[in-house]
Amino acid sequence: MSELSDRELLDALGVESEPEQQTVHTPREERIIAGFEDIQRFYEEQGRIPQHGEDRDIFERLYAVRLERLMSLEECRTLLEPLDHQGLLKAQVSESESPQADALDDAALLAQLGVDDEAPAITELRHVRSTAEKKVAEEIANREPCDDFARFKPLFEQVQQDLDVGLRTARPFGKKAEIETGRFFILGGQKAYVAEMGEVFTQDYGDRDARLRVIFDNGTESNMLMRSLQRALTKDEAGRRITEPDAGPLFRQETEDGDQASGIIYVLRSQSDLPQIAENRELIHKIGVTSMEVEKRIAGAKLDPTFLMADVEIVATYQLYNINRAKLEHLIHRIFAPARLDIEIKDRFGNPVVPREWFLVPMYAIKDAVEKIQDGSITQYRYDSGEAKLSMR
Repeated sequence: MSELSDRELLDALGVESEPEQQTVHTPREERIIAGFEDIQRFYEEQGRIPQHGEDRDIFERLYAVRLERLMSLEECRTLLEPLDHQGLLKAQVSESESPQADALDDAALLAQLGVDDEAPAITELRHVRSTAEKKVAEEIANREPCDDFARFKPLFEQVQQDLDVGLRTARPFGKKAEIETGRFFILGGQKAYVAEMGEVFTQDYGDRDARLRVIFDNGTESNMLMRSLQRALTKDEAGRRITEPDAGPLFRQETEDGDQASGIIYVLRSQSDLPQIAENRELIHKIGVTSMEVEKRIAGAKLDPTFLMADVEIVATYQLYNINRAKLEHLIHRIFAPARLDIEIKDRFGNPVVPREWFLVPMYAIKDAVEKIQDGSITQYRYDSGEAKLSMR
């Protein structure tokens, strides 16, 4: 026979018993109890009541304010005393290091700390920075004038030009993106260049780290940790990594699966009888990019002022794959701009035309530029018209 409960036993004996009454709390009381339970959990985990102080965790500060409010309101004490098995309502909260802290309720403290009190829960803090994030921000903000910025200014100018013509792109900084010497980033709206990296070491939590010298395009620099820069770039919604000027399969002799032919770089030599051309025929070259066969492109050259109204000789061609022809042509013309030929030609109607694709450049310099575009090192060079060669910046 199963054992009877007290009520069943009383009913069997004919004794009337009052029905058990279930306590029903108002929504406000439920919130008060839930808030007190947060404090109880803190006490169980930390072994102490929450305290005030700017050096305390934000949740502890909130719990300290909340506990004082609960202790000061009689209705709250009456509601919570049956649940206070730890004696928290009789505890003494330490004085705050901030004279206004004891006057702040939860909402006021949240507002002071920049937290949206409409958030779903008090633990979902959208605008409060952790201690680590604050240290990162301090490192980023702690910049000094860069005494040798003249060394780096041309690099920033070159990167901007590469971005303009599409040789480089700015992409979101992914969580797994690595930081290396010589790489460019965008942080806080400014370009940042990793000029130096110290010895790599392992943090206490296992991550590899290193001290960096980071130069910014406004002429300042910062000595920060690699992980600090990574966190800052990840946190910054506009943070970007600037890709390397990698031409990929631009100049492969053979295509790979998936490569799409997109044009040809051509180098031409003019057969014009103009004295200015004839005297420097071996040095004057037209450099262009076309999507058609070069032979078709130069057909009718003697009637086209672009080709100096004369036949031309094909000196070299380079097949392009997966590349924007117009942007690459712009890049090549920019590199050799110091040696652009200053010449005016009359078209067949007698109208003056100034061709822009002819350069007083030896063929070996053109080949050198092509190789450096291919391996991505072109950004470190400029064309020196006096030396007739590419030189380090």
